[in-house]
Amino acid sequence: MSRPTFAFLALEEHPYARVMLDQLLGAGFVPSLVVQEASDVAEVERDKFLERMAGHDLPGPIADQLRGLDVEEHSVAKHSSDSVLGLVDGRPLDLVVLGGTRILRGPLLDYPAHGVINSHPGLLPDCRGSASPAWSVLHDIPVGSTTHFCDNGIDTGDVLLRRAMEVRRGMTYEDLCYGTTLIAGELMREALQAFVAGRWPELRHPQGESPWPTFKNAPPEVIDKVRNKLQEESYVHYA
Repeated sequence: MSRPTFAFLALEEHPYARVMLDQLLGAGFVPSLVVQEASDVAEVERDKFLERMAGHDLPGPIADQLRGLDVEEHSVAKHSSDSVLGLVDGRPLDLVVLGGTRILRGPLLDYPAHGVINSHPGLLPDCRGSASPAWSVLHDIPVGSTTHFCDNGIDTGDVLLRRAMEVRRGMTYEDLCYGTTLIAGELMREALQAFVAGRWPELRHPQGESPWPTFKNAPPEVIDKVRNKLQEESYVHYA
């Protein structure tokens, strides 16, 4: 198959999106449309992820990465089916790629010919929801990332690619957050390469059930427990 025509959605200058877009552009996958959300939520999430990945180098801002490329850029106050559909209506999109957004539901999920795909910084189905590296360590779930289709649930769509992270003794919480972000970007690149190769039908599979609940954002006391567990090296899934 030819390279997919896709829209890329992200919270404004989110570090997760910067890493993913760098991977995609480096492999020649250039979105036809980029829609960033400029909002208080986007600012909070951006700062939160920058803190989680403190001490690690990140690719340049989205605006810099797109400079000189033939990409239409838009900003919305909130990512929603209505706000994004108003921008993509009439475009022959193969895919919508999420690079760190709110949870999206509704008719947008059915608009692109081959679906909406997301890379989640946790291994699905075991670790759905927010702050996956933290909850993974706390509950001794393997750390990793997953590229999956989006449906109307939270991280419940069919899986395309899934990869565990090699967690070594001495790693910090920031190392895990950065590492899962890198893997998420790599998996999205590999997913688009697999699309071109016509391999999606063989790769796509349902997640199955999870023994764990869908996790919410980890409060400071949980992060403290995670940091202590990593410092004590009592996490059970070290390489």
